[in-house]
Amino acid sequence: MSLIGTMGSGVSALRTFMKGLEVIGNNIANVNTTAYKASEAKYADSFSNILQRSAPSSPGGTNSAVLGVGTGVTLAGVNTNFNQGSLASTGKVTDLGVSGNGFFHVKNSIDGTVYATRAGDFRWDDQGYLVTAQGYRVQGGTGTGLVTVGDIQLGTPPTGAQRQSVSIDKLGNIVEFYSDGTSATTNRVLLQDYNDPAALVREGNNLYTGLLAAGPVGAASGSFALDATTNGPGTNGLGYVQSGTLELSNVDLTDQFANLITTQRSFQAGSRLVTVSDTVLEDIVNLKRN
Repeated sequence: MSLIGTMGSGVSALRTFMKGLEVIGNNIANVNTTAYKASEAKYADSFSNILQRSAPSSPGGTNSAVLGVGTGVTLAGVNTNFNQGSLASTGKVTDLGVSGNGFFHVKNSIDGTVYATRAGDFRWDDQGYLVTAQGYRVQGGTGTGLVTVGDIQLGTPPTGAQRQSVSIDKLGNIVEFYSDGTSATTNRVLLQDYNDPAALVREGNNLYTGLLAAGPVGAASGSFALDATTNGPGTNGLGYVQSGTLELSNVDLTDQFANLITTQRSFQAGSRLVTVSDTVLEDIVNLKRN
């Protein structure tokens, strides 16, 4: 414990507001990151040094109030703002934005880990799989009737025909058009919403995992496995898929710079506490000399 309490309070302010500046800096750095969700630092007072506890009133007297001195500030949490970001048109069919609630599921085919993401900057790879920039495969309804959940992959064209184009509608249906004039719905992109998105853990590259996940996104985030009959876009409170768009970062630079100023001033005030405490300590040490 410091010689005087203001020193400890000042140090706690420096430590805590430094974390706040890190959060703001990360938000500003990701202002152009696809589907990035802004974070906000929350603060709480630290425990109090109780000098006198309250006591009930006695006959003919009154009660006594508690006497305590706070010991500084602490980081209460870092909350994520999952509000919808604006959708920007790209014109690329495999760029998918979600208008409303829901996350895409993508799978690392090497170790089987499944991630949630709002970033729909996908592409068709050389094997016909719909994948992320890292090569993770988008999960959706496949097979006969599109009721099997698995990796989304382009179908095989009819004999003698060639695939001419592919479209993705707002319900996530992937329709392939062939040179013989026929078409087929071969896959369906699925979405997943969560009871508590705050339990999702950022893994970098716009990916999230569940708090206790060891593979599929975990139950701590209130999730469950994709179901082709209930996780279709536009159903059960899920949003729609907008092909040819990408969701932008929801960082508001005006708010971030305002928060940056107030947090910086708070940090400066904490450093001033340390300086004043040092001056007081110096006066105490010099008492003997006087």
